[in-house]
Amino acid sequence: MIIGVGIDVAEIDRFAQSMERTPGLAARLFLDGELYLPSGERRGVASLAARFAAKEALAKALGAPGGLHWTDAEVRTADSGRPSLVVHGTVAARAEELGVREWHVSLSHDAGVASAVVIAEG
Repeated sequence: MIIGVGIDVAEIDRFAQSMERTPGLAARLFLDGELYLPSGERRGVASLAARFAAKEALAKALGAPGGLHWTDAEVRTADSGRPSLVVHGTVAARAEELGVREWHVSLSHDAGVASAVVIAEG
């Protein structure tokens, strides 16, 4: 059963400007595994914007309650390139409250826009 669906878009240039303008924003939004590739190289801004859109979409799929922490949702990427969500803390508590058992996530970025769709399944 589908419990919730969320979608979000982020303008990549605008997201990059926010990251440059606000010291510490990256640490408030992302865990190290999201910021850096396994090689230790920092992910590109388009990839980070897509991950941010996924977190926004996730919140919408959960009904956009207050009190969720950005770093309680982690966007991971399998070796195959397939994204997935791992939730902790505040996000896991809300998901459990709603009966979410599985997440589906799709990320994309093209033409200056990053987008994400999240489906919460029970």
